[in-house]
Amino acid sequence: MPETSFNGLLVVCAIAVAAPLLLSLARGLRVPSVVAEIGAGILVGPSGLGLVQVDEAIRLLSLLGLAFLLFAAGLEIDARALRGRSLRLSAIGFAGSFALALAVGGVLQAAGLVGDATFVAIVLSATSLGVIVPVLKDAGESASPFGQLVIAASSIADFGAIVLLSLLFSRDSSGIGAQLILIVGFAAAIAAVGFVIARTGRTMALSGVLVRLQDTTAQIRVPMAWLLLVALVALAAKLGLEVILGAFAAGVLLGVVDRDEQITHPQFHTKLDGAAFGIFVPVFFVTTGLRFDLDALTGSASTLALVPILLVALAAVRGLPALAYRVSPRRTIAAGLLQATSLPFIAAASQIGVELGIVTPGVAAALVGAGLASVLLFPAAAVALLRPAADRAPHATSILGGTR
Repeated sequence: MPETSFNGLLVVCAIAVAAPLLLSLARGLRVPSVVAEIGAGILVGPSGLGLVQVDEAIRLLSLLGLAFLLFAAGLEIDARALRGRSLRLSAIGFAGSFALALAVGGVLQAAGLVGDATFVAIVLSATSLGVIVPVLKDAGESASPFGQLVIAASSIADFGAIVLLSLLFSRDSSGIGAQLILIVGFAAAIAAVGFVIARTGRTMALSGVLVRLQDTTAQIRVPMAWLLLVALVALAAKLGLEVILGAFAAGVLLGVVDRDEQITHPQFHTKLDGAAFGIFVPVFFVTTGLRFDLDALTGSASTLALVPILLVALAAVRGLPALAYRVSPRRTIAAGLLQATSLPFIAAASQIGVELGIVTPGVAAALVGAGLASVLLFPAAAVALLRPAADRAPHATSILGGTR
């Protein structure tokens, strides 16, 4: 059995601990820890000091981090809120975003800056739901009709981008028709699993056992969630679909069937967040920095110029559909900026694109760079725009009717 070294993983874990601590000490510096983790990964990785390489231990934990990240994103989606006008506006907005993204991708491909317009369009169409939900909560808007619409639009964007990536760019792709059949079969399997979980979870005997074991050393709900995550990831891989689709679907499914979390197990999601964001997800982001090819990004002026171009493209592709929300100009701009905030999906998709030979390392680095810039700039600007609105008197007409 080959010996496994944990030296590199030790550095990665040290960065995961140090990044949020140092940022909290730097008062007034509003930088998300994910940006610091990726930046530190670049610094110690092959593009920087060359202290750490991506070995098997780091690769495995990074893959688990990606799975947990997409699982957490799926868990953020409230399927019950995706209905009525909210669903209609979100769906129209995503369709408009993807059409704009295809046009942007076509222009970049015609200019020789990227090799595949459709892949770039999918990458530009996503939103970081896990980033914007805390921002809306901090602004006191997460429960408002405005916040719910932004969350719904971001949910549709996340879901649509992941499905499109799995449909058009899976590693074992055998044609769009075959992939579509596989995705439909995968959805049917998820529905069957959800039905079984919902039925068995309502039985009094099992419900009592779960309540009794949930806060013991068994922590039974956490390994059950882990089982669901691994099962759907394994099923997606078996069908030749991207594992991120399985992880995301597991989070959505758990959010749908686990509706009584505030009554019988209020700490369950906190425990899941602790496992995901306390252990695995930071490893993924630091590893993203380790894989960041700074030389390929700075090797040519055209590749380096892609970063601001892609940042503007993100703002246009995801921001312009917010015009349909019919809110005040400040809120329209804030919604557009929040929807244009994207990094986790960009990091995951860029890695897949490099492995499949769809994009060059330089283009992948430019995509990640634009995502980093969006996380740094857009949420802070959105909060600045929302804060005055939050201080205004109530009784303004909301976007979904009524007052807030």
